[in-house]
Amino acid sequence: MGIGLRVPPARCWKRLTRSGQPLGRPAVTIIIGLSIVERRKQTQRGPVDFPRSHSAPVAERECKPRISAARSTPASPSSAVSGSRTTPCQTFTAWCNSHLRKAGTQIENIEDDFRNGLKLMLLLEVISGERLPRPDKGKMRFHKIANVNKALDFIASKGVKLVSIGAEEIVDGNLKMTLGMIWTIILRFAIQDISVEETSAKEGLLLWCQRKTAPYRNVNVQNFHTSWKDGLALCALIHRHRPDLIDYAKLRKDDPIGNLNTAFEVAEKYLDIPKMLDAEDIVNTPKPDEKAIMTYVSCFYHAFAGAEQAETAANRICKVLAVNQENEKLMEEYEKLASELLEWIRRTIPWLENRVGEPSMSAMQRKLEDFRDYRRLHKPPRVQEKCQLEINFNTLQTKLRLSHRPAFMPSEGKLVSDIANAWRGLEQVEKGYEDWLLSEIRRLQRLQHLAEKFRQKASLHEAWTRGKEEMLSQRDYDSASLQEVRALLRRHEAFESDLAAHQDRVEHIAALAQELNELDYHEAASVNSRCQAICDQWDNLGTLTQKRRDALERMEKLLETIDQLQLEFARRAAPFNNWLDGAVEDLQDVWLVHSVEETQSLLTAHDQFKATLPEADRERGAIMGIQGEIQKICQTYGLRPCSTNPYITLSPQDINTKWDMVRKLVPSRDQTLQEELARQQVNERLRRQFAAQANAIGPWIQAKVEEVGRLAAGLAGSLEEQMAGLRQQEQNIINYKTNIDRLEGDHQLLQESLVFDNKHTVYSMEHIRVGWEQLLTSIARTINEVENQVLTRDAKGLSQEQLNEFRASFNHFDRKRNGMMEPDDFRACLISMGYDLGEVEFARIMTMVDPNAAGVVTFQAFIDFMTRETAETDTAEQVVASFKILAGDKNYITPEELRRELPAEQAEYCIRRMVPYKGSGAPAGALDYVAFSSALYGESDL
Repeated sequence: MGIGLRVPPARCWKRLTRSGQPLGRPAVTIIIGLSIVERRKQTQRGPVDFPRSHSAPVAERECKPRISAARSTPASPSSAVSGSRTTPCQTFTAWCNSHLRKAGTQIENIEDDFRNGLKLMLLLEVISGERLPRPDKGKMRFHKIANVNKALDFIASKGVKLVSIGAEEIVDGNLKMTLGMIWTIILRFAIQDISVEETSAKEGLLLWCQRKTAPYRNVNVQNFHTSWKDGLALCALIHRHRPDLIDYAKLRKDDPIGNLNTAFEVAEKYLDIPKMLDAEDIVNTPKPDEKAIMTYVSCFYHAFAGAEQAETAANRICKVLAVNQENEKLMEEYEKLASELLEWIRRTIPWLENRVGEPSMSAMQRKLEDFRDYRRLHKPPRVQEKCQLEINFNTLQTKLRLSHRPAFMPSEGKLVSDIANAWRGLEQVEKGYEDWLLSEIRRLQRLQHLAEKFRQKASLHEAWTRGKEEMLSQRDYDSASLQEVRALLRRHEAFESDLAAHQDRVEHIAALAQELNELDYHEAASVNSRCQAICDQWDNLGTLTQKRRDALERMEKLLETIDQLQLEFARRAAPFNNWLDGAVEDLQDVWLVHSVEETQSLLTAHDQFKATLPEADRERGAIMGIQGEIQKICQTYGLRPCSTNPYITLSPQDINTKWDMVRKLVPSRDQTLQEELARQQVNERLRRQFAAQANAIGPWIQAKVEEVGRLAAGLAGSLEEQMAGLRQQEQNIINYKTNIDRLEGDHQLLQESLVFDNKHTVYSMEHIRVGWEQLLTSIARTINEVENQVLTRDAKGLSQEQLNEFRASFNHFDRKRNGMMEPDDFRACLISMGYDLGEVEFARIMTMVDPNAAGVVTFQAFIDFMTRETAETDTAEQVVASFKILAGDKNYITPEELRRELPAEQAEYCIRRMVPYKGSGAPAGALDYVAFSSALYGESDL
């Protein structure tokens, strides 16, 4: 009678798992009995050689005839299925002895030594660690059967289903039954508990071997027979865990027997794994016995189980350290970016606070151009940096919360609020600087206009006074006739009349100088000097005039003949000459206008002046008529022709010359005023063009800001859909930037034309810039909020439905629609979700969701609270336990142990940050991993 051992394949284990049987503990079924056809096939084959065993030579001879009869049985526990000469007999014997020697005994013949059941029960006690019932001490057959039954009952109690195996077959020395029973024990106690990634026992052991040998050349473990023939897989397993025992680089694939013997010897000598296989037999067999190799390889798995635990602990520590290193990198990036931004603000504010004006208009315009470059080129990247800084800070805090790390506290002066305050200070100074620039340009513009007007009027006055002092100092009346004296007197009266007419001009010149001084004109010294010279000369002229009048009046009493006609000429010519001088002065006067209306007003005044020209021409004709009458009388009475008028220095030619000048200046002023009107019309078009765009852009920006606010308060759909919608909104906003740039261009044209007011719009360029920056910041913050929700969802394992439910609840109780809940609204929200809250419990929850006591609950804080209790994440206690495994259960760890168990970068990271261990009995250089683990989670300081 034969036996067959059949273990369900991997796909059967999966079927059993789906049907409800616990994974990793499949039932093992032993099938006893062969069909008549199978037994007939066995009897037709002759005996074969059995491989020699290194541990039980007696068993070899006794096993030969029995094994040879069953080698062709497909279900045999031997390797006859594959046609191999290898038998598990010696492997099973060595495996049993590896456990029995712990009890101080061993077996020599696996077929005979278990027949009385005593060593079988002892073997089960050693490998299970449990006590079996007391064995029967008798030597009768029924005593042996009773002991074997106790062993079989114990095996069955461990979930192993035995079919057709009876104590009688074991007692009778049935080798096949005995080998099948031992294989069942090996499966249950040495292999069945091996499970990697929830696979079956055999698949789990195979996967473990594949992972451990993956990095080694010439090793490709695919099964438990041919993959082990060259011995490299066994050597790789040993080298992976104990590289000090084998030099893998010196092994050769063409030396399989040497490789196998090396593995066997090293395992037996250093790992306490007895030799269970024969190298020549494995190499010379096409397909070595699978069960024998599985049994041997399982010993390696159990020998290295401690190393596996250490590797798991090291992986956990590496994961925790990787999170910490990434967070530290983000903190360093934040500190660097914040320092750079604050340093830029620190450098920029003194430049904007410098209100020292330039003396010339061109220099101030260069300052204005520098400010335009600052607003257009230098500030926008900093706006992006500030927004990115806030986003990075929020993302970092979210990652720290999700990994249960303490919140990030930036260096002193580098909080987000500090940067926001510095930015507000910059913008306040910036606004004041722009206002100062514009007012200074207007001041310089007015100064330039006043200075030009002062120079023009001063030049006219100086031209008029030129030679007057010499004239008033003459004593020409001493040798003059009475008529000549009277003429001199009348001439002097005309001069006094002219002098009085010039009094207003002198006062106007002094007023211009005074205004230039009050406006801090940079050439005020030269203006004051020139004005003082004019005033001094004017006082001197008054004195000289009075002296000459006195002298002429004295002479007038002596002289009585006066030419009345010349006097009449002088009387009418002098005011007309003054009118001509005033007309020339007005026609040459400079102006400063800022609008079409002001220019139109100048044109109207000029038209009114032109309307007076016909009457002035008639007056000129009358004056010329008086001069003609004088010449006629002289000719009539034979008098000496008067080449000059004794009462006035003004000649008819002077009158005509000035008249011609007035007639020439009139069309010239017409043209100049028309050109100014055209310039003002261009400026008006620029104003309207800017206003048309600003009136469209301003409401668009405001609408977008409100729309983004509504999106932030009422996002619907999955987070990915929300993100896609927000990204689309962001792209639309970015695409709109061309309109802002176009408006900036129009604004620059207005400033270059010195146009500073616009009655067609309420939106200034500053309003548009501030609104645009607010819109960019708003959409970026909303996108960052959704990104943080994605991080929260993925880290906390939330479903989209849960997140939508949290969002709906939050929005319902967000009464003010500002993205925050008041404490009372938050309490109502929790009650609506089934929380039974007392005052103490609610106060505790508020300290969690509002640690800064701001009096509001944000959506992110609400999500963190709703997911905190169910989050599965690493803790300080878990990290301490992992370090304890690497330290060999010591309360400290050495740098050498860290470098051996962890990757180089993370080992050095721990060594740099761990403090020395202060307990007793530790070697020099020992490190305190408990304090380090606590510091990682904010429970202490590093």
